[in-house]
Amino acid sequence: MLWRLAAFGVHAFTALGAIFGFQALIEAAAQRWEAAFFCLGLALIVDGADGPLARWARVNERLPRFSGERLDLIIDYLTYVVAPAYIIYEAGLVPAALAPVAAALILLTSLFHFIDRQSKTEDGYFVGFPALWNVFALYLMVFSIPAALGFAMLIALALLTFLPLKWIHPIRVERLRPITLAVIAAWGAAVLLTLIGGFPGSLAAQATIAAATIYLLAVGLMRSFRP
Repeated sequence: MLWRLAAFGVHAFTALGAIFGFQALIEAAAQRWEAAFFCLGLALIVDGADGPLARWARVNERLPRFSGERLDLIIDYLTYVVAPAYIIYEAGLVPAALAPVAAALILLTSLFHFIDRQSKTEDGYFVGFPALWNVFALYLMVFSIPAALGFAMLIALALLTFLPLKWIHPIRVERLRPITLAVIAAWGAAVLLTLIGGFPGSLAAQATIAAATIYLLAVGLMRSFRP
């Protein structure tokens, strides 16, 4: 009985992501951008932690009726796709005339990723751009990227959804995991300091975020061309 309660607790923990995603929309509607990304950051932490918790509590065995995977996908679409699409639309991060097109590209190409049964490799890498629009929207603000360039980058990422390049999952990929976790920790600290200080990021924060991103992209490219 206690283990079943623990399994329900894991699902409840995962469900917190929906609350954080909704709150991010509220903050974005009020143009409190740092608060909106802070909420998306909380959702990101929940998303990273619920998998190990679910395996520890053996949720699939103890609660076979309820799909943690479906729950996770629903919340991920809200926090990784819908909320950042609205932020990009509302914050003027792309040219105003193209904002509806940008939002549509994000929403539709992400659906392809979410329904793709081959969107992950056996060793934990994503195949194609993994709909990390929350991170992309964050970068547009951290680096004060011009709207026209931001739209061009958005189109490129949307196209990369359909190309079989590999993108690292920081937790599931075992290769270089200690280094990857350290890089993610530095990235998270830089992002947090930016949210506290306000957009755009300081030069030190920008350098840290850029270096971490280059590392993560490099690991994915290594896996793409050297299985």
